[in-house]
Amino acid sequence: MSTLHVLVLVLLLHSMCSHASSSLEQQVAGGDRRALLAIKLELSDPMGWLSSWNRTSSDVCQWTGVTCSRQHPGRVASLDLSSRQLSGIVSPAIGNLTFLRKLNLESNMLAGEVPLTVGRLRRLRFLSLFNNSFRGEIPREICNCSNLVRLSLGVNQMEGEIPAGLGLLSQLHILYIHYNNLVGSIPPSLGNLTLLETLDVLENRLVGSIPASLSHLDHLRSFEVGRNNLSGTIPPLLFNKSSLQYFGVASNKLHGSLPADAGANLPTLRKFFLGNNRLSGTIPSSLGNATMVQVLGLAQNRFQGRVAPEIGKLCPFEVQMGVNQLQAEDEQGWEFFTLFTNCTRLQLIDLPLNRLGGVLPTSIANFSTQIQWLSIAANGISGVVPSGLGNLVNLSNLDMTENNLHGVIPEDIAKLTSLQVLLVGDNQLSGNIPSSFGNLTQLQMFSLSNNRLDGPIPRSLGNLTNLPNLDLSSNLLTGFIPTEIFGLPLLTDYLLLSDNYLSGAIPPQVGSLKHIQTLNLSKNNFSGEIPTIIGDCASLVYLGLADNYFTGRIPKSLGNLRGLNTLNLTRNALSGRIPQELGNINGLQELYLAHNNFSGIIPKVFENISTLVQLDLSFNNLDGEVPSHGVFANMTGFSMVGNDGLCGGIRELELPPCQDMPHKKRHHTLLRVVLPIAGAIICISLLLFLLFLLKWKITPEKMKTDNRIGLTDKYPRVSYLELFEATDGFAPANLVGAGKYGSVYKGSLSLPAVRNAAVAVKVFTLQQSGSSRSFLAECGALRRVKHRNLINIITCCSSVDTRGNDFQALVFEFMPNYSLDRWLHPRTDEQLHKLNLIQLLNIAVDVADAIDYLHNNSRPSVIHCDLKPNNILLDSDWTAYVADFGLSKLIGESVNISGSYTGSSIGIRGTVGYVAPEYGAGGPVSTAGDAYSFGITLLEMFTGRAPTDDMFREGLSLHLFAEMALPDKLTEIVDTVLLEVQPCENAAKDDKILACLASVVRVGISCSKQIPSERMSMKDAAIELHRIRYVVMEPSI
Repeated sequence: MSTLHVLVLVLLLHSMCSHASSSLEQQVAGGDRRALLAIKLELSDPMGWLSSWNRTSSDVCQWTGVTCSRQHPGRVASLDLSSRQLSGIVSPAIGNLTFLRKLNLESNMLAGEVPLTVGRLRRLRFLSLFNNSFRGEIPREICNCSNLVRLSLGVNQMEGEIPAGLGLLSQLHILYIHYNNLVGSIPPSLGNLTLLETLDVLENRLVGSIPASLSHLDHLRSFEVGRNNLSGTIPPLLFNKSSLQYFGVASNKLHGSLPADAGANLPTLRKFFLGNNRLSGTIPSSLGNATMVQVLGLAQNRFQGRVAPEIGKLCPFEVQMGVNQLQAEDEQGWEFFTLFTNCTRLQLIDLPLNRLGGVLPTSIANFSTQIQWLSIAANGISGVVPSGLGNLVNLSNLDMTENNLHGVIPEDIAKLTSLQVLLVGDNQLSGNIPSSFGNLTQLQMFSLSNNRLDGPIPRSLGNLTNLPNLDLSSNLLTGFIPTEIFGLPLLTDYLLLSDNYLSGAIPPQVGSLKHIQTLNLSKNNFSGEIPTIIGDCASLVYLGLADNYFTGRIPKSLGNLRGLNTLNLTRNALSGRIPQELGNINGLQELYLAHNNFSGIIPKVFENISTLVQLDLSFNNLDGEVPSHGVFANMTGFSMVGNDGLCGGIRELELPPCQDMPHKKRHHTLLRVVLPIAGAIICISLLLFLLFLLKWKITPEKMKTDNRIGLTDKYPRVSYLELFEATDGFAPANLVGAGKYGSVYKGSLSLPAVRNAAVAVKVFTLQQSGSSRSFLAECGALRRVKHRNLINIITCCSSVDTRGNDFQALVFEFMPNYSLDRWLHPRTDEQLHKLNLIQLLNIAVDVADAIDYLHNNSRPSVIHCDLKPNNILLDSDWTAYVADFGLSKLIGESVNISGSYTGSSIGIRGTVGYVAPEYGAGGPVSTAGDAYSFGITLLEMFTGRAPTDDMFREGLSLHLFAEMALPDKLTEIVDTVLLEVQPCENAAKDDKILACLASVVRVGISCSKQIPSERMSMKDAAIELHRIRYVVMEPSI
């Protein structure tokens, strides 16, 4: 064949191949076009972004979001439709774009499952479906995309387990699968991704441990596994990744301690989140080497001991170390805190709920002006609030709640005009509320509650126009409520002024609070009528006006408060009929009208309020028939005692049947007229006779006893006759309790110092040996102490009775819920509900605070010597009060208050089961003895078993019973109601409750150890219980 023929043949073959290749490319490119059109069909495009995607436009490379390959013209290499407001599903046709290297569909509203055909995209390097609503499992077919560098499936609703095959993606640098509903464990195979720089599985439902294989990821820069249910320890080698910038394991169940060298190899660390776990031990001083750290998050763990000074040499933006067991008792322990004042960029330091004690360092005023958040709440800090805080001009949050701070509030706090939160409640601050606080116009949360502040409420607080809540309760404030307070435009959450000495009438401006939800003015000296305009406060959920001097009738307008849950008007001087209009409050749950002068019948409409679960109408002048349906059908839901004219009702009330016969009515009317006249004549005669006897019997020795008591100058005098009449002659019907040294009666007494008529009269049985000494000891202790959780003595009486016998009595505020013992172990004839977890925690905190005060803040210190549930009284709000100081001893005072007591003990000081074991052996009285009694009481509260229970014999005690149950058998010993009644919405909340119960039991065990020196102190017990309550009540993340 000639050369010419060969040349012609080659040209012909080339032409044919070129034509075939061109035809193939056009055919394949047409496949990409068909795939894109199929994808469009499944999408909703309200903004018209895909309008260019149509059959008339042949060049797909010009379509919105499409980029074609340079090496392969016409082939789609990138599809980016991020943030286009697209909805619908992703078509399986996506798998036909086989030259695709980048697929970005993030931040749309796409749903459905991720198509399995994604696994065909072998060239894919970038895949992001972030921030959509994809469901179903992560397709295992994705593991075929072996060239993936970035995989982002975060912020969706994906389920199932993380595919172990992801560990085959050897080119992967970034893996985001956070904020989904993934379950199972973290696959150890992810440790094979040696190029991985970012691993983020935040906020899923993953369990198991952090695989040790992840320590092989030497290029790791960001590690985030927080907000799951991971357990076990943190692999120590993870702390050796010098490339780490972000380390997050917060909000899991991780335990164990941090390695001593945890911070030695983290030179580039920026953010360190370990909070909300169960990590323990000390905070390693080596963390001081992480000098680049910006956020140090160690809060809500079990770290203990002193914070090393090296930590204070860091200069982060945020320090989060609250809710631990960190300690500081002196200047050396606070050194880390003082060193932080050198950090010029520090914006937040959060240290609440630790065991930081001692005097608050004055260095607190030396922080950088950049600081915005400062919290030292719920520690054991004492001393005064240092002046100079006004220099922290950018401070927006200042929380010093629940400490032992005293003295006056510094005026210069008013310079902090950026403050949004000011919380200094639950301290011992005194003096007036600075009127300059009216300058803090940015405040959104303000509490000075539970202090000893006195004087009037400044009118200038009316300038706080951004304030949605205000709490000044439990102080010694006097005067009227400034009308400016009621004009605060955003006061919508609560106004709490209860437990003060405020007086006057409630001004009509109260009607301006149209959006407030809680208004509590209880326990003051308010008088006059309840204003009708209060019915305009249409958003009220709680209205508390109890323990005042209100007169007149209940305004019918209260029936307009359709959203009201609780109405408390107890202990006033209200009269007239109970208005039917209260029945209009369809959602009413609790109604307290006891201890007033209401008359007439019980509104029958009350039995139609289906939500009503608590109704107290006791001690009024009501008559007529008691309804028997609704709340009246169960004795546990209502109380009617002290209304002699009632009849009918359910059988358990044992009231007489109602009579309708006319001659009976005439007979009753006659008795009502004759009997009072006859009774008055008899009483006057008896009174004159008794006055004669008393004048003849009182001796100088009796006057000497009065002086020894030491109460007569401080409290009003009261005679035997007044107490006799107050208790109806010490009638058995008024007997509420009896003990070794006396009996307690309920009575009604009118004294200037008494806010309400109901009192408890403790009459000492002087024939009992030691009773008089107990009376003197109790007087001596009570006249020296003042705390919100100690029983408040009203007065005392040391006189003679009508027969000339010695008579000694103490008068206290009456506690309507009686003693804790009554609720822990009700009689078989009582139908009392069980106390729930929050109620028990509050009671435990109240008692711990009271005993801590007696031991550490009272001067002189007081040892109670007989702490037990029967000596813990509960008011109508379930606040606990420690009572019965008959065996108490004063420490650090030469005066012997008992008169005859000179040794270190008097036999066994206390009650069997609760008394410290060393007392039985003649050991000295000590604060550790009270700690033991508290520990046993705490265990009894949460197990429901008394230490004298029949099961505790042959070496088994309540202490040992609880100790053997930890950690695995806790649910077998705690009172079952604590597990049943909690509204647990998820497993995490169940775990929180169990962790709380375990922590409480540990406190009880620590306090009740056999050897006194090994027991937890009451200060530490109080701090730990505050921490536990904080954790339980904190909303779940």
